[in-house]
This record gives sequence, structure tokens and C-alpha cells, in this order.
Amino acid sequence: MRLFFVPLLAAALVVVPGPSASAAQIRVTSLAALQSAMDKASPGDTIALADGSYSAGSALLIKRSGTASAPVTIAAEHTGQATITGSKTFAFASGVSNVVLRGFKFRGGASLTVPAGASGNRLTRNDFQLTSDGNWVTVSGDDTVVDRNVFQNRTSQGVFLQVLGPASAMAQHVHVHHNHFFNHQFAGSNGGESIRLGLSNHQSYSAHALIENNLFEKADGDSEAISVKSSDNVVRYNTIRDSLGYIVLRHGNRSTVEGNVLFGSGIRFHGNDHKIVNNYVANSGDRAIVFGSGDEADSGPASKLHDRPDRVTVAYNTVLGSSSVIDGDGGDFKPKDCVVADNIVKGTSGTLVTLPSGSAVKYEGNITFGGTAGIPSRNVDPRLVKGAAGLYRLSSASPAINTGAGSYPYAGKDFDLQARSGTFDVGADEYFASGTTRVPLAKADVGPTAP
Repeated sequence: MRLFFVPLLAAALVVVPGPSASAAQIRVTSLAALQSAMDKASPGDTIALADGSYSAGSALLIKRSGTASAPVTIAAEHTGQATITGSKTFAFASGVSNVVLRGFKFRGGASLTVPAGASGNRLTRNDFQLTSDGNWVTVSGDDTVVDRNVFQNRTSQGVFLQVLGPASAMAQHVHVHHNHFFNHQFAGSNGGESIRLGLSNHQSYSAHALIENNLFEKADGDSEAISVKSSDNVVRYNTIRDSLGYIVLRHGNRSTVEGNVLFGSGIRFHGNDHKIVNNYVANSGDRAIVFGSGDEADSGPASKLHDRPDRVTVAYNTVLGSSSVIDGDGGDFKPKDCVVADNIVKGTSGTLVTLPSGSAVKYEGNITFGGTAGIPSRNVDPRLVKGAAGLYRLSSASPAINTGAGSYPYAGKDFDLQARSGTFDVGADEYFASGTTRVPLAKADVGPTAP
């Protein structure tokens, strides 16, 4: 065990044996003692701030790194019981790595940033409800993990979480999972996203980010709950409910939107070579999946215009709505060389698929029902049955079973994450007489108290 001596702060700092001879667990009861302990931290150390409310008038600088197997952990002694208020907050030094920031309640006015050059850090089980405008958390460091946090309750412009990077690149391999994004009620027309992944001038940079298993509720601050403005990302297995915001591929290319469960929300995309597969989208209105407008054929690296969708595949989704269930925004540049295949599109009236005239789209294997198809399809009842969790799946008599067309191996797992086999079933669900069925994410599955 190592001992830390802080003569003037002895009453605020207690050292107890750590899990190994080279690690310490330090309990502190003031921000001054916290800063002193952080300044001396070594790999494997855990520094725990006692329960209470602490006003930060100067930055709490994190400058000591851990290792991948022995991170430095800076934590609330009990999750959600140490509150940081005031005009400042934690600050990661450039180059600091393998630090875990865990369990704090943030109620001050300062935004939190993980800067470029600070890699392998983790923000986990925190509660963010700041008093300031602007973007509450910004991640620009590679391999950052943001998990099991809650971001909640704001009416001002700005995003809950943005992922950026250096001026000429995106942060690489950021992983955002099992967070709860709740109640963004900014009333303006733009700038209130829950997650923004990149900016217009970062759209050509690959990020390789993974956004999965997050819950969005009352994401009403912008038409985009998840706004992707970079390339080569995956957005999967998220649940959006009771929200105006969509999953939107606003800028960039080659991203995948897979296996999400959306109620009253939808998916919109611009750009090239995306895959929109195995999603369950139930929107009681229209425009559940939207081919975004094309104001230009291909966006330049800093363009803010809407890029025409090129070579986008929309396959094996279950899409429920009223009319114009799959829709297109139009614009001077129409969707080009896209594919709409093996989807179940169920509405109540009107034309179900309404892409603009002049679009170059291949249609195959789709089942439409409840209105005029608007595309070549089988217009038959898919015979869906509603399960206990409120999701419609195939019944044993469904004409969707074993009737998929074409070859789309990247849709090889249905929205229950079960492997498809043989000729795939049409829609997001592969029929199994028995097996695991997924349920939409609930509050207990995400946020600071989640498993």
C-alpha cells in the first residue's frame, strides 16, 4: 500500500488499503483534498469523494494517467451522492489517458470536455443537468467510453453530448452506450440535439464511433435526436420514444443504422453508401423513413447543404405508420442508385412509399399493406402479431417468412439479434417458433443505476 501525506489537509483525506500493493483507495472530503490526491494518483488508484455538495471555483485538473488494465478512478463515494456545483468542473489535461470519472452529479455551469490527445478515458454513471447553455459534454479524445450516464432536463440551445476531435479529424472509436437522454425541450428550430457526432466541416472524416443501447425520451430540442455529421459510424440497438427527434445521417458517408426501435420517431439520411437495416420504426403519422433532400450531388468537405442520398440500402426494416411511411424530401438532386428491399411497410391510407419523381431506386421483395403501395411490391397483409412489449412480429402464417429477395448478408441478424438463416424473412423480424425476443429499452436498463 502507498501512503499519501497532505499535511494541511489531513482531516479531509483518508487512505485505506487498495486491492493490491501498488494501488490505493483514497477517501476525500473536500475539493482541495480531491485535487491533491489526483495530483499524486498512480495506475490502479481509486479516489472517492464523500457524499455532499461541492462548489468548484477552479478547475479540478486531471493530469495523472492510468493504464488500460489499471485505470485511475475518480468517483463519488456513492453513485449520485456527490454533487459538483459552481462555475468550474473536472478538466482532463491533454495527453491524460485511462482515467475513469464515475458517479458524480453535475449541477454547475461548466461544460465537461475530454480533449483531443486524451485517449482511453471513461465517463460512467454520472448525472448531467447543468445550468449553462452550450454543449454540456464534448468528447474529442480517441477511444473514449461514455456509458450509463443520464443527460436530462434542459430548455436552452446546445447538445447534451457532442463528439468531435482535432481540427482536421474526428475522435476515433468513441463508444456511447447505455445512457439515458431525457427531456431536451429547447424550443428553437435548430441546435438542440441529444447527440451530435461531428460537424459539417468534419463530414469527410471517418470516426468509427459506436452509438448503441441508449434510451432517448422527450428528445424534442431538435428534429435530430442523433445527428451524424461524420463518416463510417454505427448507430444500433437504441430506443427512441415520445420524441420529436429522429436518427439523422445529416452529413458524411458509409454509416450503418441497425436494429433500432423507434416509437413516434424515424430515420432520415443524406450522403452516400449507408446501410439502414433491421430497424423497427412505428410512427403513428407519416415519414417514418425519409430519403433526405438533395441540394447538391455530393457535399464538399465543409458544405452545409443537404447531400443527395447515393447508393443507400434500406433493407429488412419493419415500418409502421399512416401514409408516406417511406418518404423523400425531394430537392434538385434526387436519390441515386439506392435500394429499398425486403421491408414490411404497413400504413392506414394513402400512398405508402412516396419518393420524388426522378429517383433512381431499386425495389425488390417489399411487402406493403394498408394503402396504395406506390412502388412494385406484394400488397398483402403481413399478418403481424403484437407481443407483450408492444412490438409487432411475424405470425406463423405470415407471407413474409422465407420470401426475402436479393442478397444482403449485413442484415444477417434480425432486430431481436437472432441470426437469420436460409432465405431471410421480410421485415425486421425473423420468425422463430420460440426464442429470445428483445424488448425496448426502459429507464432501468440505462443510466447511473443500470446493470
